[in-house]
Amino acid sequence: MELPVANETIHLDTFRPRLLSVSNGKPTSGAFEVSEYYQQNNDGNGVSAHGADGSSGYDTLDAPPHYDFYAKTEVWGRRKRLRPSLYQLHANPEDDPSPPPLYEETTAGGFSSEEEEKEEKEPLPEPTRFGWMQGVMIRCMLNIWGVILYLRLPWITAQAGIGLTWVIILVSSCITGITGLSTSAIATNGKVKGGGTYFLISRSLGPELGGSIGLIFAFANAVAVAMHTVGFAETVRDLMHSHGAVIVDETNDIRIIGIITVTCLLGISLAGMAWESKAQVLFFLVIMVSFVNYIVGTIIPATPEKQAKGFFGYKADIFATNFVPNWRGKDGSFFGMFSIFFPSATGILAGANISGDLKDPTVAIPKGTLLAIFWTTLSYLIITATIGACVVRDASGVLNDTLSSSSGDECVGLACHYGWDFTDCSNNNTCTYGISNYYQTMSMVSGFAPLITAGIFGATLSSALACLVSAPKVFQCLCEDKLYPLIGFFGKGYGKNNEPLRGYILTYIIAICFILIAELNTIAPIISNFFLCSYTLINFSCFHASITNSPGWRPSFRYYNKWVSLLGSVCCLIIMFLLTWWAALIAFGVVLFLLGYVLYKKPAVNWGSSVQAGSYNIALSHCVGLNEVDDHVKNYRPQILVLTGPPSSRPALVDFASAFTKGLSLMMCGNVLTAEPTPSAVETVSGNSHANWLNKRKVKSFYRGVMAADLQSGVNVLLQGAGLGRIKPNVLLMGFKTDWCSDTPQAAHDYIEILHNAFDLQYGVCVLRMKEGLDLSHPIQAHINPGFDGGPETGNIISTHQTTTTLPVSIPPEHQLGTVFQNKQGKKTIDVYWLSDDGGLTLLLPYLLTRRRRWARCKVRVFVGGDANMKEEQREEVLALIKKFRLGFHDVQVLPNIYQEPQPGNVHQFENMVSPFSLETKLKEDPDSGPARGQKEPWMITDQEFERNMAKSRRQIRLNEVLQDYSRDAALIVITMPVGRRGVCPSTLYMAWLDILSRDLTPPVLLVRGNQQNVLTFYCQ
Repeated sequence: MELPVANETIHLDTFRPRLLSVSNGKPTSGAFEVSEYYQQNNDGNGVSAHGADGSSGYDTLDAPPHYDFYAKTEVWGRRKRLRPSLYQLHANPEDDPSPPPLYEETTAGGFSSEEEEKEEKEPLPEPTRFGWMQGVMIRCMLNIWGVILYLRLPWITAQAGIGLTWVIILVSSCITGITGLSTSAIATNGKVKGGGTYFLISRSLGPELGGSIGLIFAFANAVAVAMHTVGFAETVRDLMHSHGAVIVDETNDIRIIGIITVTCLLGISLAGMAWESKAQVLFFLVIMVSFVNYIVGTIIPATPEKQAKGFFGYKADIFATNFVPNWRGKDGSFFGMFSIFFPSATGILAGANISGDLKDPTVAIPKGTLLAIFWTTLSYLIITATIGACVVRDASGVLNDTLSSSSGDECVGLACHYGWDFTDCSNNNTCTYGISNYYQTMSMVSGFAPLITAGIFGATLSSALACLVSAPKVFQCLCEDKLYPLIGFFGKGYGKNNEPLRGYILTYIIAICFILIAELNTIAPIISNFFLCSYTLINFSCFHASITNSPGWRPSFRYYNKWVSLLGSVCCLIIMFLLTWWAALIAFGVVLFLLGYVLYKKPAVNWGSSVQAGSYNIALSHCVGLNEVDDHVKNYRPQILVLTGPPSSRPALVDFASAFTKGLSLMMCGNVLTAEPTPSAVETVSGNSHANWLNKRKVKSFYRGVMAADLQSGVNVLLQGAGLGRIKPNVLLMGFKTDWCSDTPQAAHDYIEILHNAFDLQYGVCVLRMKEGLDLSHPIQAHINPGFDGGPETGNIISTHQTTTTLPVSIPPEHQLGTVFQNKQGKKTIDVYWLSDDGGLTLLLPYLLTRRRRWARCKVRVFVGGDANMKEEQREEVLALIKKFRLGFHDVQVLPNIYQEPQPGNVHQFENMVSPFSLETKLKEDPDSGPARGQKEPWMITDQEFERNMAKSRRQIRLNEVLQDYSRDAALIVITMPVGRRGVCPSTLYMAWLDILSRDLTPPVLLVRGNQQNVLTFYCQ
């Protein structure tokens, strides 16, 4: 390309990408059209936009950083930008006949007519979204200010005293506060969607714990609907009874009122989030008015009617007396009171539970949740102190129980100081008023009782409504993730807000079932453990994400500490068992059951959880730790590199290797692809489909694919580069190349060179041969690992060893072909021909096989060569050695006949096999052929080399005859592999040895050669 002359000017503004400006949802004329391409004009004198002819996807500029490159969603009104791939930026278009498509629009004018129609359509209606105050703070405060505040807090104060009640409140607030900090950290570590607590835990700890706690948390919220509704029903019943109205009886009245109430709340929820939010604001205003009314009531001087019920205004001695506990009844203990109060502090996740309906969850959840905890804790402390300073524990409510002069000496209690005598009812435990007996004490104290009743209605109904909305929202997200069966039906959403109407109905049914219990003190402890279990995992999620030091853990909320989160998690765990140990065991039993189910099913989800990060840290730490200790023969494990090609094409080879590595040692499937490194080729060789196939087959193996110019260099890369630290292969396993005679000599030479390279790198080598072949790929791809296996022995398959860009079609993971190694082998034999000592690998592999259930009933027979005159002595000697190895092999046979001469017919067959590779034969046929072997044709065999190796050749022929005689019905034959010297034994001759040794045998044959280092020992150190 010509360079511009000195007086010519290139305007760099031409290269500057214009910023995107959007007006009314459409890009303006000056908008940067997702990406623009520039190319040099043919005359070299200027720069023009990509609209010219002849452009391609390679004519790109590096795109500047943009939100679209990282977002998973699209913005209405414009097309999503895509970042150019690395291949598009650096590849030469001349090297690729099919260049990639342009990654974004290339015209400045806009879209095609069809696209324009799409853009002109109206956008989808915007769903209702809430800010931090209305969406989180008010919602959390309303959920915290539930039935316990009005109906049980005065009673808890009477039981535990003001001091311990403050402790209960502060401990609860500390737990919820720590959980709020942890929630804030998790919620600000990325974009939060719908699903609330389940979404936060599952995306942090993974689907196993997230799914189980999501199901429990949704159920706990459904039960909480019943708790708050029963509290409302109690108030209505008491109000009716005060006016003499009764429907049926006390218990059934609560049930009837509760069912009617929860049905009305369901109607509000089904109307949509907008109506529900407006109802929550109304409830909030009512509660605030009731608080003011209560505080004013404590200041107003007490009337005789209120004094008869135990209210005397602020008195120091009443405060002092009520400051200490006075336990009564079966629930009269600190943890009994704590279990009843704690559910009132569990509303802190009400805002997080509707995370999908918030404008900005990462801002709204931390701010709204923490402020809600602060204000509600302050209100609880104030109410506890004021009610405990104004009302005595016991009062009769009878105006005639004034203190008379005759009973002055016998009067007992604080009321005596203020002219009232409640001694009789106090001694007889018949008092109906006072904070120990009267749940409606706050109504009695207030300036205008109906406002407190309204506050109770607002608090109970708002909490019930919040839980009624939270449970389906959490459950919907759980259903959409499809972690559990039979629940997907309830995840369907309707309307612009994707409302889970079916989930609302399910929550409604669960709530009705618990409303029928009609006892508030029974329902409250049930859900305490479920909420504590959720808080335990939220805090642990924050701690675990922090401790793993994952680069992806970057919460924008910084005011948290991992150790404080761990403390909060431990405290929640301890409190669970202190409250109700059997309920805690049930909760954990349910969690473990659901956890086990998800672990068993292994759902196909990947959320980048901290568990994954932790697993990486542990694996890395242990791998590095192995470097500190030298290898020891007692800990030797055959770590197998299996040259499978695509694993699905050679399932028998995969199953066989897995038989002695599963749960014991490393197995790695290697694949060499001889193709140009295009994106499609890279995806083919390194894609997840191969690992998915292995996982589907339940084979514990790694997969490693490489691209190389030829098979030999690719395998060499695997031999030297596979593994990590000491976790690296030490044994090479490959299939026998049955078509070596019909394939090119270079292919056979490359196959043998792979064996030589493995020996050079101190690998043990195993070659598996099966009569039916190993390669199941159709048609056979000669360019895909052509040396691993040439297919069935009966086929005359001719392939060419060449580099090509044709890519294989991998078998999908669902398509799993059965092999002989997946079957139980029964009472057959594993025949081991230990003819040469290779360090013990020939014995170790059969031993590992017999430890598997499928091979356990097989009997191992060990055959060794020997002298006919010393047959029994040699047998005892080998048997004694094997016994020292503790392998459990008891059948040893000495074969003196292996040194006999082979049959002439078999020798003639061998000579015919190698004759096509004889150099002299070739020279006779073609005197003008190329140079001698060793330069370009190392596979050629000279007469001198053939004669020099004749003894070894005849040995392999004879061994095959012995195998035919002794092992025709074996399940597996394991035999020591002969070793051919590099440079002395031509590659085709070595190939012929392996072929003649293992041919025409029905059982699978495994040729084994260790690296001549001990892998067995009879020492204990």
